[in-house]
Amino acid sequence: MRTVIDSNSQNPWDRYIFEDSYREYLMQQQLYNDKDNPKNTFRELLAENPKAEKLHFLTGMAAEHYVSQRKGSFYRVTDVLGSTFFPFTGYKLDIINTDITDISRHKVGITLFSPLLSYVGIVNNCYLVSLNTDEGGGYETVMFPVQLQLAICYFEGEKLCQGSNG
Repeated sequence: MRTVIDSNSQNPWDRYIFEDSYREYLMQQQLYNDKDNPKNTFRELLAENPKAEKLHFLTGMAAEHYVSQRKGSFYRVTDVLGSTFFPFTGYKLDIINTDITDISRHKVGITLFSPLLSYVGIVNNCYLVSLNTDEGGGYETVMFPVQLQLAICYFEGEKLCQGSNG
């Protein structure tokens, strides 16, 4: 699951991350920016100094407290039954772009990683998954509509979906 946070974000959790990650970026970018000829935007800085790639991680530390407050559950993704079930075990913040002279241009993405789920298949344009990762037996499943910012990022196996002939 990925959520993009920018100056238009209204959710309080997003706003805190927006403001704190911007402040953190302002502090951390000084390590990589030229004091005599500073680059205003992250993209310009990255083009000038490839080591600035570390700013994704360094800026992401500002979100750690807010992500940990969620206690491993993200409540914005609803399954087909309307339940807000989306467990996560980790996150990664990336800087989409920002500008040291204009907070309104600050934009970050947060990708939340779920625990290992068993992928059952796609049914009626929905991901069918299970927290049960053991082989054999039945599965308690949950279905998420295929939607923007929700993707399967890791798959292990020979076939994506096995069907039956009969």
